[in-house]
Amino acid sequence: MTRRILENSKVLITGGAGFIGSNLTETLLNQNNQVTVLDNFSTGKMENLLPFFSRKNFRLIVGDIRDLDRCREAVQGQEYVLHEAALGSVPRSVKDPMTTTAVNVLGFVNMLYAAQKAGVKRFVYAASSSTYGDSVSLPKVEEQIGRPLSPYAITKYTNELYAENFHALYGIDTVGLRYFNVFGRRQDPDGVYAAVIPKFVKSLLEHKSPTINGDGSFSRDFTYVENVVLANQLALLAEAPEAVNQVYNIASGERMTLNELFFCLRDNLAAFDLEIGKVNPVYGPVRAGDIPHSQACIEKAKARLGYAPVFDVRSGLREATKWYFENL
Repeated sequence: MTRRILENSKVLITGGAGFIGSNLTETLLNQNNQVTVLDNFSTGKMENLLPFFSRKNFRLIVGDIRDLDRCREAVQGQEYVLHEAALGSVPRSVKDPMTTTAVNVLGFVNMLYAAQKAGVKRFVYAASSSTYGDSVSLPKVEEQIGRPLSPYAITKYTNELYAENFHALYGIDTVGLRYFNVFGRRQDPDGVYAAVIPKFVKSLLEHKSPTINGDGSFSRDFTYVENVVLANQLALLAEAPEAVNQVYNIASGERMTLNELFFCLRDNLAAFDLEIGKVNPVYGPVRAGDIPHSQACIEKAKARLGYAPVFDVRSGLREATKWYFENL
């Protein structure tokens, strides 16, 4: 099936030096778009952008989304905004709710306000599966959420409310994409708040036992980054009125336990280094704010955006582990 792609357009990507943002930047540059990145490098890395500095259609603005004037500067002349900038991580938000709220709420409203004033065609933003909170229903359906379990989750749900309100009051078109446990190339394995997959991979490459929080039975809908890149383009290009000003689950639509994840990663990496096959995990306490299971229903995204995952979990893990082996 031929997929529509965004070409010859002007796009601002906030958080473009981050994991997801840099993958979006690379793809859109390769499709002959003019891409501007706004990033303060609090979590993003300059090395993620270095390959793009030689491209005439790339521009970097160093700035913080908490600075409204910088946001206004960044959106000038842009047709589209992909808002990826945020402070992620449930544990980080539990430890420091003030900074998480300032970046994820004030920063979001700054960007939404600046984009509306600049007349951008569409504002597509990174929402989160954490919004489902204590809801125990599986799979997760967009219209049925529970109570948020962390400050981070509250901020991401607040983003959805602001986007809905700004459309109703000011007419700006938005699309929210609730990402489910995204992984892939350029995802940082270092730091206290690194995601589980790159942390596991780094430990395995060092022949060290990674720590699994809990007994390994918790499960997640792990989603390869190429699926997210696809979803963002579909959200930018959606034309049907019922497809816009909505929130969508962006996921694989399947679950994998942390134990299954560990052994899949170990098997993939052992193909490059046999010693990795001898490493076993250790188990630690469950993290505060973690939910036991998460799986997305992706039928709404399929029906209204034409979304269909290009990679399932296992094929995505093969791609990711090969990249990590070659680049870590």
